[in-house]
Amino acid sequence: MIPTWRLRAAFAHRLSDMYGTEVPAYTTLLDVAGEVNHEAARENADAERLGSIERVTAERHGAIRVGTPQEMRQAAQIFAALGMHPAGFYDLRDAASSAIPVISTAFRPLDAAELARNPFRVFTSLLTPADRRFFDADLQARLETFLSRREIFAPELLDLAHRAEHEAGLPREQAERFLTLAVAAFELSAEPVDQTWYAELERVSAVAADIGGVSSTHINHLTPRVLDIDRLYRRMGDRGIVMIDEIQGPPRWEGPDVLLRQTSFRALAEPRRFRRPDGGVTTGSLRVRFGEVEARGIALTQVGRALYDELIAETDRRLADHPGASGQDLARDIWRARFPRDERQLAAEKMAYFTYQPATRRPHDGQRPPADLPGLLEGGWITADPIVYEDFLPRSAAGIFQSNLANEGTRDTTRSGAHYDARRLSETIERPVHDPFDLYAAQQNDSLRLARRALGLSPSADG
Repeated sequence: MIPTWRLRAAFAHRLSDMYGTEVPAYTTLLDVAGEVNHEAARENADAERLGSIERVTAERHGAIRVGTPQEMRQAAQIFAALGMHPAGFYDLRDAASSAIPVISTAFRPLDAAELARNPFRVFTSLLTPADRRFFDADLQARLETFLSRREIFAPELLDLAHRAEHEAGLPREQAERFLTLAVAAFELSAEPVDQTWYAELERVSAVAADIGGVSSTHINHLTPRVLDIDRLYRRMGDRGIVMIDEIQGPPRWEGPDVLLRQTSFRALAEPRRFRRPDGGVTTGSLRVRFGEVEARGIALTQVGRALYDELIAETDRRLADHPGASGQDLARDIWRARFPRDERQLAAEKMAYFTYQPATRRPHDGQRPPADLPGLLEGGWITADPIVYEDFLPRSAAGIFQSNLANEGTRDTTRSGAHYDARRLSETIERPVHDPFDLYAAQQNDSLRLARRALGLSPSADG
């Protein structure tokens, strides 16, 4: 049997090879990311504090887009076979000024040990044709009819995925067949695109056209992780690769790295075949796929996330007052004034998640340790290791999408949007959508209980 985690690792590796063949600039991105990671690890003793060079080098997240609840359920089945489960609910419809009519979740391993084995994620977006801000009733009906006629995941693939999930792996021969079919499902199709239909959807939203204007799905981007994203951003430009205007997410500053920073190269014009209204086939191009890269920081608690959101809103206000200024520069000044400047403060104020261990040497022989977490940290009774943020930021995701769109599309702001939330998405997928805050809190509190017990304290968590 090939166990689940090896299926996941093999799938991620083969998907990366396939995408590199389809988008050669992605291979350049991998080369530069590798250079930057080894340089950062060599120059900075703390560079691997949030992940070893081996883990970071292997790390990827992919992104796909599907059109119907059935397609979303089928994608969930395939990812479940790889030990990847839905975590987080992301509504991109209001996260950017462009028309991005999708809701999303990320399929990923949930357990820290599984993430350490192979930290592969797929950010998966579902089209929302019922949202009247983007689609009128007639376009919704025609779009849903078009989508109902396609089959993007073969029955054999789904059968193998079901078996792999329930048997925690597959025999070698079946594993090979499953991986072949799974990678093929995300390849760019050579089938001609209906030129008129695609153009109609593109006027509403380029993202909607990429989902509902074609007969298949495909990897939209495949993202490596880098230890120094600012260095990579500059170096890609030196290689002649056109990057988006700014890095998305928190600013670079002297304090702790938190959450997620992302950037990408601009979507490239890729040759595609189009079917004209007269039935003839012509050659053109589409710009829908791009090369994203990410740098991951510490996972924030709800308290820390609230402060993060507040500082981002303040950055927006200052940016509105200073058009043309750098958002990253403005944010840096705000963070220096208001965000905790070290990990100990983040932990003591319960603004970020950590795993805790008893100190190797007791700081005060014969004394009883204090009961509170700040006292244990300040007195050196326990040590704190940051928990890496494994998830996504809707604003950053939408910002990457928006930066790579040829036009902003249309949105009727006089209409109300269709309601979606994590519960509705869970019902759609027919699987629980896990709350990332709960996952991080459980990991932190388990470690804190063990640490307190080792110190002779009550094991009740103080996290």
